Amino acid sequence: MNVKQKTIKGEISVKGVGLHTGANVTLTFCPAPENHGFKFQRIDLPGQPVIDADCDNVTDTARGTTISQNGASVSTVEHVMASLVGMDLDNVLMKLDGPETPIMDGSAIQFLEALESVGTVLQDIDREYFTIPHNITYTEADRKVEIVAMPLDDYRFTCMIDYNSPVLGSQHAGISSIAEFKKEIASCRTFCFLHELEYQLQNNLIKGGDLNNAIVIVDKEVTKDELDHLAKIFNRNAIDVAPQGILNNMELRHQNEPARHKLLDMIGDLALVGVHLKGHIMAARPGHAANVAFAKKIKAAIKKEKNKKVQHVYDPSVKPLYDVVQIMNILPHRQPFLFIDKILELTKTYVVGAKNVTMNEELFRGHFPGAPVFPGVIQIEAMAQTGGILVLSTVPDPQNYLTLFLKIDNVRFRAQVTPGDTIVFRCDLMEPMRRGIAQMKGVGMVGEKVVVEAEMMAQIVKVKDSEKTA
Repeated sequence: MNVKQKTIKGEISVKGVGLHTGANVTLTFCPAPENHGFKFQRIDLPGQPVIDADCDNVTDTARGTTISQNGASVSTVEHVMASLVGMDLDNVLMKLDGPETPIMDGSAIQFLEALESVGTVLQDIDREYFTIPHNITYTEADRKVEIVAMPLDDYRFTCMIDYNSPVLGSQHAGISSIAEFKKEIASCRTFCFLHELEYQLQNNLIKGGDLNNAIVIVDKEVTKDELDHLAKIFNRNAIDVAPQGILNNMELRHQNEPARHKLLDMIGDLALVGVHLKGHIMAARPGHAANVAFAKKIKAAIKKEKNKKVQHVYDPSVKPLYDVVQIMNILPHRQPFLFIDKILELTKTYVVGAKNVTMNEELFRGHFPGAPVFPGVIQIEAMAQTGGILVLSTVPDPQNYLTLFLKIDNVRFRAQVTPGDTIVFRCDLMEPMRRGIAQMKGVGMVGEKVVVEAEMMAQIVKVKDSEKTA
């Protein structure tokens, strides 16, 4: 049974301070349409730029995960992203009036509880999953980091940390399903070592840091004067070291809370892949840099699998959705510039069309007549006409519209197309259409082989007083 995409029922805001910037910020979670994904919007900046929550937009992982796009940045996104995954959501816009998400109590629980308070709603379009097809590995030998994703029909995590600390020791954490996130992981807070805290305080790196939003692990001998100094900085009457080897400002929520928090961070960082994952993720000594690098590796695997996947098993005996006469009732193109013979599939988000390449086409008289090759520019035009069917399906009178190119990017010709081949084109919307503008990813295949791919932007324009051509 297909799983539908999901968003929240209404807006909900949380307020707090940014851990590193010290800025007081308000983060508002807003419902978003199908295929929107997770995006941040800096409403405090001119033009209110939007930043896609995407691993390709990560610009810093030094003390948290920062994403940047369109001249704007948002820092420390990992806890927010983890809460969205933990709530099993697909489409949310997060409006932020500052440069960093609020740290809250150092975990994801308050974000998750805010989302729970407004509830969720199913949407009309099916969710996309990427099931790990084979072991995907990432290692950093110098830091002894190892991460592997293995095939599994669920989303499972196992995490081990080891900082060579006699206090912290080696810790393990795991969940057998993402459904356990709220109970087992969401409330686990960030942590740091006392020597790191002192360095960050001295260098003004945690302007919003407080003993209420981090577990401080005491990994060295500490004098009463040092503790009194910390108490003064954080406006406390007194600070001491608890038997567990942490500052006594708080009690651990789990004996292995640091390992569980590292797992939380990993879930949040891997959410930047952009699709729901199915697999078992096992990690030793993960961190934000490694998590993001691993997310990019998974994203590359997704792209590779999509390119390998047969877009349509072409069976010439199956009746098409639209034949060439029906296509001419939608598109304004006519011979010799109509390059689509059949439409095989059409949904709200993608279209599949076919082009039969034959030797008797007029273009072969002049294009390499001794060694006929179907021109790449004509392949792009055929792909665009296929996408035009998808775009024009959004209006009730497509014969009164034209589809005009605005931009073509990332064009790749991967193999020759010759007479006798049938190219099957698939065009997918990259994001919902807005103001008649569509952004599509197109792939053309001959059999199981990708021959062409491109990203296209087009706009539909109504032609006044146009007449339907027979």
